[in-house]
Amino acid sequence: MRSKIQQIFDSGWDSYASSFQLSVVQGKAAHSITACKSGSLGCNISQCGDCGHVEIHNNSCRNRNCPNCQAVLKEIWIDARKSEVIDTPYFHVVFTVPAELNPLIYANQKLLYTLLHKCSSETLLELSSDKKYLGAAPGIIQVLHTWGQTLNFHPHIHCIITGGGLTKDYNLKMSSARFFIPVKVLGSKFRGKFLAYLESYHRKGKLFLPSSCRKLHNSHAWAEFRDSLYQKTWCPYIKETFNGFGNAIEYLGRYTHRIAITNSRIVSVTENEVSFRAKDYRSGDKILVRITPVEFIRRLMMHVLPAGFQKIRYYGFLNNRRKKKNLHIIFRIQGHRKFVSRFTGSSVAEIMKTVWKYDISLCPCCGKNSMRHIGRSFALRD
Repeated sequence: MRSKIQQIFDSGWDSYASSFQLSVVQGKAAHSITACKSGSLGCNISQCGDCGHVEIHNNSCRNRNCPNCQAVLKEIWIDARKSEVIDTPYFHVVFTVPAELNPLIYANQKLLYTLLHKCSSETLLELSSDKKYLGAAPGIIQVLHTWGQTLNFHPHIHCIITGGGLTKDYNLKMSSARFFIPVKVLGSKFRGKFLAYLESYHRKGKLFLPSSCRKLHNSHAWAEFRDSLYQKTWCPYIKETFNGFGNAIEYLGRYTHRIAITNSRIVSVTENEVSFRAKDYRSGDKILVRITPVEFIRRLMMHVLPAGFQKIRYYGFLNNRRKKKNLHIIFRIQGHRKFVSRFTGSSVAEIMKTVWKYDISLCPCCGKNSMRHIGRSFALRD
């Protein structure tokens, strides 16, 4: 049976594709979503050695934009990150930018998404290194999201930051359970960094100015635009504080492999209308959004990231180049390491059995543990 997302593409894709220009990566994402578990990507075949029952499992697309393919990947990621958890409070910080920047960011996605990561990490690391706040380098995991609840374009960075860090001479410093950097200080620093880099990019001609920003070709208009952004209050916020082992990583796991919308939020799909649940952040109320399939696809395609873009990044003592050494030092200082990876070397079948108690070797017909893989078919070529 076609998933709700696939039903929307079935209804609206032809009209969308004839009306809008797609990037290569958007085209690949759309093809993957519509082909996922349909049989066109091939399948694996299993047979019960006892009763002879045959099961055919259509292959998933594994595209990071597909709502059907994230569950196992999320569990593997959480498992790996939990093995890196240290004994300290954890904080969830969210960095956003004024909506006036959205057209510019969308027209310069790779450059300015990278800048969002850069400014978020530099803000946290520079302030954390100040002895007034922590005086050490914490561990930071950052995830880029580009959407709001109604599938609108809303780029922002989710950060999980440790409440303890390593000093330059490899001592461990710990904060209190309260977040150690004032929010206003965070916002001011982040704003200054982002706008300084943006000005540099503009001066060097690195920014593409779309038609919606064509007035910014004028140097006076650009200066007014930039200065208006300096006048705004940029408000990062502390979303959660975690004082227990691992629950911060479980929590962030909701964000790392989440896409703009899931099948469960979609209420109904017809040839002319899609309705889905959303939250109105101003009122806190749950609302029902009704749009055409073409508009749904248009909004969804806005959130397909540039090819090869790393939406999850690691900083501070979790920097990939020095992470292993830094964690070894921290675990030695703390005298313990609570979590060890459960899934290293595990197959997908083993992970499914552990997490969801679903055993694919169990025959659905006779109930005996005797299903064996007997072959596969390969993806159909266009």
